[in-house]
Amino acid sequence: MPFSDKIKSSYNPKRLAVKLNAKGEQFVVKGHPWVFSNSIVKINDDAKTGDLAIVFSKNKNKVIGLGLYDAKSPIRIKIIHNAETKAEVNTEFFHAKIKKAFSLRSELLETNTNSYRLLFGENDGFPGLIADVYANVLVVKLYSEIWLPYLKPILENLQETSKAKTIVMRLSRSLQNSTNHSLKDGEVIYGTLDNEVVEFVEHGVHFSANVIKGHKTGYFLDHRDNRRRVGELSKGKTVLDVFSYAGGFSVHALANGADEVISLDISKQALDIARENGKLNNYSGIHKTISGDAFVEMKNLIKRKKKFDVVVIDPPSFAKQQSDIELAKKKYTQLAELGVQLTTKNGLLVLASCSSRVLAQSFFDLNQRVLNAQSRLFETILKTKHDIDHPVTFTEGAYLKCGYYRFLE
Repeated sequence: MPFSDKIKSSYNPKRLAVKLNAKGEQFVVKGHPWVFSNSIVKINDDAKTGDLAIVFSKNKNKVIGLGLYDAKSPIRIKIIHNAETKAEVNTEFFHAKIKKAFSLRSELLETNTNSYRLLFGENDGFPGLIADVYANVLVVKLYSEIWLPYLKPILENLQETSKAKTIVMRLSRSLQNSTNHSLKDGEVIYGTLDNEVVEFVEHGVHFSANVIKGHKTGYFLDHRDNRRRVGELSKGKTVLDVFSYAGGFSVHALANGADEVISLDISKQALDIARENGKLNNYSGIHKTISGDAFVEMKNLIKRKKKFDVVVIDPPSFAKQQSDIELAKKKYTQLAELGVQLTTKNGLLVLASCSSRVLAQSFFDLNQRVLNAQSRLFETILKTKHDIDHPVTFTEGAYLKCGYYRFLE
């Protein structure tokens, strides 16, 4: 099936001449992809979403960046090219960026893995656009209307690069409510989809993702390397996977020979998926699930004097906005304290955070303080960040961090 006609945009983008204040200009020159509305000192009166913003330096009239104008966002211009080199924004421009992104993932694709993030938004020069591959299905998620006029060449290049047989379009809530396009969330815009649940492989372990109704694009690929590592450390062990969602850590542990795994999540639907993901693999251990609030259920396990050889605590983002940061830190502190009580002697506690507003150093320092306050001797084994298909090219692009702590008594 050819590409859906719905990806064609009726809007023909204009070129905008833009000048910024000193602070905004400095950000762009340093390679930051965001230009806030209060940084703009001069722009065309008739600017519309999707227009190509040509950002000039204040004094020399030299082009310092190319971006896409977004009338609906406080981040008014999303930079897609920092003008160290000249560029024309056309099909070849997008093809070169996608080709570069694909080459950065080559090492991962040499492993027994056929699921990966091909485009990671701003970090790959595509602000507000994510592209994830699950086997031969490509899922593209749009967070901004800026891409509507450019979608056709981008999708054609993504399909050609990934060799995907099917493309599914996912839309953010704001895009779902927009009347400026005829796309639908979960729509198949290229090829055919026999089943909305797509099976894929991650370092030899089998999983599935609902690419139509699942969170984000259907699954969370960023923790892949941590899941692999936890799996390898779980042979013959008992494992507690807190905030397990679709069982990423649980299934790797089972597939690597864990004796018993408990997946804990508030969503019964997610736990059903975790059980099904487990069954896609051969394992001899026991897989149990607990549905409930993580804080409450962890306290219940402590009351029952339960301990585990491996405890993984990977909560959702606790800091959606700046004002949430202190509360988020309190929650991370509580989780670390509960985790200590649930980990056996010689056991491993794995603490993760995906809150971008809680910086990595701050998170690791917090863990260190909590663990130092306990009476048990421990050592920090490892600190990790994003997997290879989630490159980070600016500070706010980094969100994932994970610490591994071994208890010696």
